[in-house]
Amino acid sequence: MSIDQRTRLLKDECELGRDEVFDEVIATALRTHGDLAGRGAAYKDALPLGLSVDGRGMTLRVRDGVMVASPGLDDAGVVAEMAEDALSDLVQDSQSTMGLAMTSRVRLTAGDINEWIGWEPILRALLDGRKVHETGDVTFRALDGGPLDLDRSFTIDDDRDEIAHFLTEAGFLHIENVFDEAEMARVADDIDEWIARATPDDGESWWATDEDGLDQAVRVLFFYEKSAALRELVESDRYQWLASLTGDGHVHKGGAEGLVKPLGIVKGLSDLPWHKDCGQGRHSYMCNSMTCGISVTGADRVSGALGVIPGSHRANTMATGRDPKLDLAPRMLETTTGDVTVHCSDTLHRAHPPVERPRKVVYSGFGLPLLPGDEAKPDQRYSRAARAELTDVQDRISAADNPDASRRYTPGRGR
Repeated sequence: MSIDQRTRLLKDECELGRDEVFDEVIATALRTHGDLAGRGAAYKDALPLGLSVDGRGMTLRVRDGVMVASPGLDDAGVVAEMAEDALSDLVQDSQSTMGLAMTSRVRLTAGDINEWIGWEPILRALLDGRKVHETGDVTFRALDGGPLDLDRSFTIDDDRDEIAHFLTEAGFLHIENVFDEAEMARVADDIDEWIARATPDDGESWWATDEDGLDQAVRVLFFYEKSAALRELVESDRYQWLASLTGDGHVHKGGAEGLVKPLGIVKGLSDLPWHKDCGQGRHSYMCNSMTCGISVTGADRVSGALGVIPGSHRANTMATGRDPKLDLAPRMLETTTGDVTVHCSDTLHRAHPPVERPRKVVYSGFGLPLLPGDEAKPDQRYSRAARAELTDVQDRISAADNPDASRRYTPGRGR
């Protein structure tokens, strides 16, 4: 029962030049996976993609069912301008199409942001051999071979094989009554304390704007270090057993973030739209990690419950937003105080906005160990400082978009 989908080694990441990417990497990928990528692009009705890098252009399109490349940008419906290092990261899955937009490393001169990020699963088909998801590709079976009840929740006393199988099939879990209300109250007090301490320029919090124009802190970064109450719970057997669930050797990352979900937020990273945690890139290096949400307060349909799309961790589909062709139905995980939710890093999920009551939640999780022979290399794009700077990500995405495109980007919505 493995959820490990990694296909690349961190130690193999390197700096690739523009011509090396165009003439060798992409050319080889077209020979190897041109049919698979062509099928995916045709299924998604994707416009030809033009890559403009330091004065040289290349356009990817489908011809006779197969993806081909041609020089220049004349027939491209989507054109992305980027520097050589950004192209290198894109083809190596170090950053995704959305990841480049979020870090201001791409600018669209034709097409719009949705068409650009819609190419992500196609590029993964071309470069990594992952088939673009089509209707009917994902089905659900219980451990005994019967239909899987996707609305099922578990307790820590339930059969571990059944829990692991559900996670493998559905990509998420709802574990009830892991912690009690008194324990959650102590964690809630720590969240309140650090939210009150936060300032917009502290580099340790995310901020959002409500409908009255008030900016407020909504996320405490590095909360694991700040809350002794949380550390005690995360280090307990009631939580740590999740690491051994699939047999992949997951280990706790030693980090956490404390979130509040206020009412009436209209801008900022509070009520995140549909996304995968690998949506910025690195799916082939990290997936699947397990992200765990500790329900400090309960979350129901009026207080911002977590939404998940079962089976989406097995679907090479858009990692930011919900593809309108995706045939998998979403679920809302309604929790009570002390419950824990788990989702794979490649599972589409979202934060539904609370409409009657705010809520609090802590996110922590478990990552995969290094593969044999691999070695981690520091990457400033995933540093503490870079994490903090994501608070203005919506402005960066808007800046990357094409101002002349007829369709505008709306978080959480497709084309």
